[in-house]
Amino acid sequence: MTQTPTVAAIEERRPLTERLGRVRVASWATAALLIVAVVAAVALQPNLLSPYGVASTFATFLPLVLVAVAQAIVVIGGGLDLSAGAIVALSSVVAVQVMQGEAGSVPLGFLTAIGVGLACGIVNGLVVSRLRLQPLIATFATASVFSGLALLVLPSPGGTVPAIITGTFRQAVGGVPVSVLLVVAVAAGWLVVRHLRIMRHIRATGGGPAAAFASLVPVAGAQLASYAICGVICGLAGLAVLGNSGSGDPFIGGDLALNSVAAVVVGGIALRGGIGSPIGAIAGAITLSLASTILFALSLPTSWRALAAGLVVILALALSALGAPRRQR
Repeated sequence: MTQTPTVAAIEERRPLTERLGRVRVASWATAALLIVAVVAAVALQPNLLSPYGVASTFATFLPLVLVAVAQAIVVIGGGLDLSAGAIVALSSVVAVQVMQGEAGSVPLGFLTAIGVGLACGIVNGLVVSRLRLQPLIATFATASVFSGLALLVLPSPGGTVPAIITGTFRQAVGGVPVSVLLVVAVAAGWLVVRHLRIMRHIRATGGGPAAAFASLVPVAGAQLASYAICGVICGLAGLAVLGNSGSGDPFIGGDLALNSVAAVVVGGIALRGGIGSPIGAIAGAITLSLASTILFALSLPTSWRALAAGLVVILALALSALGAPRRQR
């Protein structure tokens, strides 16, 4: 039987110069935005580069960085997860209730947060891959369910996070803040797992489900796996939230989902799926977070942050479109 090449396979067969050109456009746009954001933030807040400033800044950025990576994997697989923020909230409040501020319960709290995230991801994956509902609608609905469960577990912000978690989160190893090391670990982890077969299947599915299916790629399994992985990473983001805040908050995930989508776009990942890397999503998340820092330094109202995020996304799309190859009629 003749196999139909997937979009990913077609992409690999393109001339090297053309492939580099296609990647370089989005990468340069992302890098340019990141550099501008870093320079502006440092100019407005010189203490941002101090050891405390770096540790505090990355501790604040880490939850969005993790959720952006989770969202990137789903988007590369051709999906979208609007419940990512709700998963973070649910994972964090369940973990804080399990731990009850006791250091001996920390391992159980970690497993609980990851397990809750995995369960939520599997639910999303089954709804999208088996019931074949639109990811946008399906995850919008499950976001309401997960948010409701978070309110049942912890009706109002509170709870106590063991001091070992918050203390470790603010420490440094060899002079490098733990929060920075965690961001580097996330990027390094992607460089390792991207070579796994399941990640190739996810990318092929995002590039074209029909072509992937014709190439014997288990499309439904790849979709389920992308949401399950997203859930696990969102569970880790819930732990990062606890480490940074020191308490549980059922409303913490309110803006995380949309901000993660914005980070994915800024990171040069195609929303149509199949193209991009979570490394770009990390850069996008840091850029958006620095935009909020810049607005705070300018003493502008917090309501302007959403406006700034939108402008950054539009600018990223415009820069990418300017250098994108024209379609042949």
